[in-house]
Amino acid sequence: MKIVIAPDSFKGSLTAVEAAQAIERGVKKVSQSIKTVLVPVADGGEGTMDSLVAATNGRMVEVSVKGPLLDSVQAAYGVLGDGQTCVIEMASASGLCLIDSTRRNPLLTTTFGTGQLIKKALDDGCRKFILAIGGSATNDGGIGMLQALGMQLLDSDGKTIGYGGGELSRIVQIDDQDFDSRISDCEFLIASDVQNPLIGKDGASYVFGPQKGATPQMVEMLDQNLSHWADLVETKTGIRLHDKPGAGAAGGIGGAFQAFFPSETKRGIDIVIEYTGLADKLTNAECVFTGEGQIDFQTASGKTPMGVAEEAKKKGIPVFALAGSIGKDIDVLYEHGITSVHSIVNTPMTLQEAIIGGAALLEDTAEQVMRTYLASLKK
Repeated sequence: MKIVIAPDSFKGSLTAVEAAQAIERGVKKVSQSIKTVLVPVADGGEGTMDSLVAATNGRMVEVSVKGPLLDSVQAAYGVLGDGQTCVIEMASASGLCLIDSTRRNPLLTTTFGTGQLIKKALDDGCRKFILAIGGSATNDGGIGMLQALGMQLLDSDGKTIGYGGGELSRIVQIDDQDFDSRISDCEFLIASDVQNPLIGKDGASYVFGPQKGATPQMVEMLDQNLSHWADLVETKTGIRLHDKPGAGAAGGIGGAFQAFFPSETKRGIDIVIEYTGLADKLTNAECVFTGEGQIDFQTASGKTPMGVAEEAKKKGIPVFALAGSIGKDIDVLYEHGITSVHSIVNTPMTLQEAIIGGAALLEDTAEQVMRTYLASLKK
């Protein structure tokens, strides 16, 4: 019997790899003869780089870059097994996780470090890129990234502007003469589920600005600044980012990729499924285990368990989803291939207790689900 184990991370508790190993231990308690295929996955957010590097026997490269507030941070990018494809998690260099909540200010935060990661990978010979752009601390329209790659953004005096979303309004000229010429020879695959436009009530500033530290006054200013930036980009490139779907992703960096890079955007989970070879690994599988920390109605919008289930459904394979907690309205998941959803919390406990004991709880639940499934086959 072959079982595929393809969970996401249980944030704050287990990485996707650790979660897969815990589920495997539970399955093996039932029978050591069960063949397990571990495929740790992610949906384009945290853990995407680790999943793809592990699946392709790639390697990690550590780089010192400027963080979102220009302090030095240790970031990393992954090189896949082909030696040419680079995977970058934007959050590694420009993420909200790098800033204390009291210092968050999208007028100041910059994507410069993300540009530095791209430049270092270019120097190392990479020409194919996968960018996971979730978890950013920024609302600068991607100008920091562009600046790191040689683009000159000039004010009315012909001088280079500073960094952050607050500087967008000062730009009067986009000078791309020194923009890294290697970019035109590359392929950029952007992992993002966000379809928000760049500006307006559904845009980057209004929807995502507050979680990055923007006050209502800042939100209005940032939206106006991005509108000014979009006007300049349209004049320069002919590409209208204002209402373009996906341009508002990660504080507008999605728009920068659309305007200045040879790029394509896909759902993060679809990219991970493709590069991990999940479809092939599902061949002849008896069932699939997936899971993540929280499963609810939002899971159907492209989260890891949903993507795994959709792929398994094509082959008629049952899918068991394990979760730290189960939210409302999960019925919709059953229409997309998930057979059943199981909470790993087996007794009243605090969140901290569940986080600390995550591996053991996941192992125990996987064992019980496996035993139940095998018993159903004997009927």
